[in-house]
Amino acid sequence: MTCLTWEKPTIKKMNVNNDYIEIYDTTLRDGTQGEGFSLSIDDKLMIAEILDELGIHFIEGGFPASNSKDRNFFELASKKKFKNSRLVAFGSTRRKNGSAKDDAGLRALNETGIKYLAIFGKSWDLHVKSILKISLNENLDMIADSIDFLKHEGKTVFFDAEHFFDGFKNNEGYAVKSINIALEAGANKVILCDTNGGSLPHEISKMIKRLNLHYGIDLNKLGIHCHNDIDCATANTITAALGGINHIQGTINGYGERTGNANLSIVIPNLELKMRLKAIGEDKLKDLVKISRLIDEIANNIPVKNMPYVGESAFAHKAGMHAHAVLKNPSSYEHIEPTLVGNHRRFLISDLSGKSNIEAKAKEIGFDLSKLTASQETELLNKIKELEGRGFNFESADGSFKIFLNRYSLANDNKNTGGECFKEYFKLLAFRVNVEKTTGNNIFSEAVVMIEVKSKAEHVVAVGDGPVNALDNALRKALVKFYPVLNEMKLTDFKVRVIRSSKAKSGTASYVRVLIESSDKEDKWTTLGVSENIIEASYMALVDGIIYKLDKEMVKAGNK
Repeated sequence: MTCLTWEKPTIKKMNVNNDYIEIYDTTLRDGTQGEGFSLSIDDKLMIAEILDELGIHFIEGGFPASNSKDRNFFELASKKKFKNSRLVAFGSTRRKNGSAKDDAGLRALNETGIKYLAIFGKSWDLHVKSILKISLNENLDMIADSIDFLKHEGKTVFFDAEHFFDGFKNNEGYAVKSINIALEAGANKVILCDTNGGSLPHEISKMIKRLNLHYGIDLNKLGIHCHNDIDCATANTITAALGGINHIQGTINGYGERTGNANLSIVIPNLELKMRLKAIGEDKLKDLVKISRLIDEIANNIPVKNMPYVGESAFAHKAGMHAHAVLKNPSSYEHIEPTLVGNHRRFLISDLSGKSNIEAKAKEIGFDLSKLTASQETELLNKIKELEGRGFNFESADGSFKIFLNRYSLANDNKNTGGECFKEYFKLLAFRVNVEKTTGNNIFSEAVVMIEVKSKAEHVVAVGDGPVNALDNALRKALVKFYPVLNEMKLTDFKVRVIRSSKAKSGTASYVRVLIESSDKEDKWTTLGVSENIIEASYMALVDGIIYKLDKEMVKAGNK
């Protein structure tokens, strides 16, 4: 089947006032306020360098007045030479009943030595009256005094008008007065914050337009900072850019407090590819997927598979009709060429698959099915659907799928030759796994494996941290002297999923699917096993992982 190139649709540049967009990343401060997102100083330094490579204009590094870790971060980060980014330290306006020059928080900001500073202050009268419990005028004095102090210290100041949109809805005049006071005091930018994340795009659009047309506020002096509590942070940010605001704040992958912030991994490609506005540039945009996943890895978070643009599933095709169309013309089911953001097209195999999925997936993993006849292709498709019906999930296990294709293809190639269909590296004779609880509440796992390798029987015993680890250790112990290359391989992930079965009388009798991720120095692969017994399913996945590695090495040796 001929695969045509992706036909890039004609996208006209949006008719907005701003040609150039400033990207302000707050992953290292606002992002770390998200549940389960924690970074060491070394992590923060590494991410700052990564964001610099991506071409982010401003990196908000932390809140030095709140903790020593952020103070140490700025001390170390200020010694580094960033090519594209400027570091920003974050703080607040001075405390009530005091002066800016004597305020400990503002002094901590000033003492970082960082030129670019961001401070937040109240623009919602509810917070002024109910939280700060001060007069509206005193709050305005706090804003003006704080900005004036930092400006006289030679700083570039961003003022975050906290809860601006809620404040505008509640008391429009006062919310506008708060940002005008900030601008009059010398703020370089005033950032309109949807702090509670409850505004809708049409509301954001209406309020920004009113600021400009009714109050005469220069939109070039404003920025946008949105939270995602109703899943509109990214849409609200794009709406602000459409309205003429050219300073955009957010976090990589949408990290942040509660439900997160505007997701720069989505906002940036929307600006670049959909609106034709320059943010980081299309060359750097090609690194977006790599950087999105690298930051996930540093933060020890699992990447969101279905995240637009950067997710592993963003350009994955499962339905047979879709795969068939994409092979003819990718733009039929893809809004951009995946490589523009550093992603790639994937074809998934499931009970929804058609022949096009099988052909495309086989090609994706480097397998040629061209020798199969039409009837063999149909037979292959039916076998896959039968296995999927039993709980096998090949879309999550490329390694097992490649082994399955290899076995099927070779079996058909050699059906009438009487020759060996495929390489059988070893044969299982028996295995046993024991789990024992000893004194001191210790759990002891032991596996015994009997296999035949190259006409020799091997009987080995191994222990492990758990039953699967013990079984893995026993298998390797039996095989490694015959196949030393297995020393390069390691198990990197293990997942179990309970599958409902009509034969199962209870939840504990259901089938289970085990997915095991393995890796070596070059790549990683996932294999699977399905059984009513979790140990047997684990054994199947472990064996496929070993076979995948040995098949790969045999192919490499044959190519030399």
